Amino acid sequence: MLTPFAELSGVLDQLGLTPVDWLLIEGGVIAAYLVFAIAGFGTALVAGPLLIHFMPLSRIIPLLVMLDFLAAFSHLLPSRQSIVRAELLRLVPCMAIGCTLGVVFLLNLKSDLLLLLMGLFLIGYSIYSLAIKVRPTQLSAGWSIPMGTVGGLFGALFGSGGFLYAIYLNSRLTDKSQARATQNALISCSTIVRLSLFAVTGVYAQLPLLVMAVCLLPAMLVGSWIGRRLMKRLSRETFVRLVTWLVLISGITLVGRYVTG
Repeated sequence: MLTPFAELSGVLDQLGLTPVDWLLIEGGVIAAYLVFAIAGFGTALVAGPLLIHFMPLSRIIPLLVMLDFLAAFSHLLPSRQSIVRAELLRLVPCMAIGCTLGVVFLLNLKSDLLLLLMGLFLIGYSIYSLAIKVRPTQLSAGWSIPMGTVGGLFGALFGSGGFLYAIYLNSRLTDKSQARATQNALISCSTIVRLSLFAVTGVYAQLPLLVMAVCLLPAMLVGSWIGRRLMKRLSRETFVRLVTWLVLISGITLVGRYVTG
């Protein structure tokens, strides 16, 4: 009869990761949640291009969703009084529809096609963020439908639809603390929807995926801790712009990897 330690060791062996692989993965997750603590989104934008060298995107997104769930609620609790519930109620139903579509695509598309799509997504997001200097000053409430739906789709498929929520909320709410708190609440709702969908479809029946999430939990906590302290010393805009350049390079790398086979 195997001991719990032996069973755990066997599960870790199934992952096929070397100590160097683990070091790179843990470092990528720390960087991802450092960015999340400052920007409020972007874990998959940062960690995805690194993790995709070790596992398919169809495992990366469910893995990060588990960690996002904990990270989002830790950011939500201190600011929950600033949430604008009217905007939240507009976005959540559309986001849920988008998440459902994204999960269907994620679990059914071929891994090489997902690699290409993620690379194109990263490039498109980066070019938009770097090129567009003037954001919409005021969007109508009707924009909650496309922004919520596409944000949910991108969130489930690529792990990052938060930038669309940020664009919508920042154009609707003049109080930045309200916009940030509502965005945190929306991302929390998004993680619940995606967790539920992945659980229903049997993704979390894979024990190695759950064990890996537990192993990466300390890295998530460290990254969040560092990010919260950097946020007090560094301009959010400057930091996000730097990260966007890195995301652009990652996107180009992924597309190049797809083209070269």
